[in-house]
Amino acid sequence: MRVLFTTYPQKTHFLMMAPLAWALRTAGHEVRVASQAHFADVITQAGHTAVPVGRDHGFWRLIDLHPDWLGGSEHGLPDPYDSAVLDPDEITWEHVNAGLRRQIQRWHKVVNFPMISDLVTFARVWEPDLVIWEPTTYAGAIAARACGAAHARLMWSLDVFGVTRDHFLRLRRLRGETGDPLADWLGPYAATHGAGFSEDLAVGQFTIDQLPDCMRLEARTTYVPMRYVPYGGPAVVPGWLREPPARPRVALTLGLSLTDHEDGGYVAGVQDILDSLADLDIEIVATIAEHEQKRLERVPGNTRLVPFVPLHALVPTCSAVIHHAGPGTLSTTALHGVPQLALPHDFDEPALAARMAAQGAGLSMLAGQATGAQVRDGLLRLLEEPGFRARALDLRAEMLALPTPNELVPRLEELAGRHRR
Repeated sequence: MRVLFTTYPQKTHFLMMAPLAWALRTAGHEVRVASQAHFADVITQAGHTAVPVGRDHGFWRLIDLHPDWLGGSEHGLPDPYDSAVLDPDEITWEHVNAGLRRQIQRWHKVVNFPMISDLVTFARVWEPDLVIWEPTTYAGAIAARACGAAHARLMWSLDVFGVTRDHFLRLRRLRGETGDPLADWLGPYAATHGAGFSEDLAVGQFTIDQLPDCMRLEARTTYVPMRYVPYGGPAVVPGWLREPPARPRVALTLGLSLTDHEDGGYVAGVQDILDSLADLDIEIVATIAEHEQKRLERVPGNTRLVPFVPLHALVPTCSAVIHHAGPGTLSTTALHGVPQLALPHDFDEPALAARMAAQGAGLSMLAGQATGAQVRDGLLRLLEEPGFRARALDLRAEMLALPTPNELVPRLEELAGRHRR
């Protein structure tokens, strides 16, 4: 069959999609990955065939220029997706409704509109059997509707989008409201292709989820679990990483998104953290962007500074990992059974880190509030208390029990046959 993957040009989202695309290709299926033209090199570096669609749109440049564009609690503006992890009694219609309207206008429309027309045109010509889209690239659902393909979301983190959608529909029903900003936006596109708005345009006909059961956040839709497979892009294993560490190794990594898109620095105080760990008999491998390395006033003797190391090669050599709670970083660490100290900042990171900590596989503290001393205390607990390692290994076992992307292919073939027109 033919399978079309699509994402707006967000590197961390695409990297979570690449292993399933490989699995489908090695099973004999034709695979294409559609995104904006300037993102083609990222796609082809992963060994996939890129389909440039729409006009190039620098969404992250817009955010750099206007940091409050998306809103969020730190700007005093409603972020509807934080309701996904709240008790239903704490969620108000005003918060969810106003927040969703803002996010649709300033995020979802902005990243989808430049792609929709070209993506629909390509889908009609190529005629995929299955379209797989990351959960904010609603253009994929529209393209599937246009060509009659089955379609699914591929989650890269907690399903805050689906759960928030459920809360919106529940509160709208209770209040007797009639408005729906998502349907108002996507509905005219659906009507153009012969049908009105339906919930599959919001959450897919089914959803592929890469988190283990103990961490998954589920909406009222069909989930298909899949084992997470680490992929961080082109990488070379350095020579020093081939030798076992002489003392406990701790990784400090704060993610790709900031180094790719921003110049404002990390939220966590890197200098304070490194200074607080300087007297410990450990080896710290700090993957710090080069422009951030230049801001450091000193580098402790137990610290190795590098701009990048392939995380899936580094983590198995570590006794603990300190990180920003990005989904890929957290999942890679969990897959190798290593205790983790998460320093989340925004969006899905705090909720994801909290769920990891609730399993006993590590600790979590907000990046903007964590001092070097607190990080030190948390790290010492991870290194000295055996319970963290035991629970990290339990979490690893749960992840390994999920079907690999290759094992999932027959299920996707079945679902595509069931849903396509």
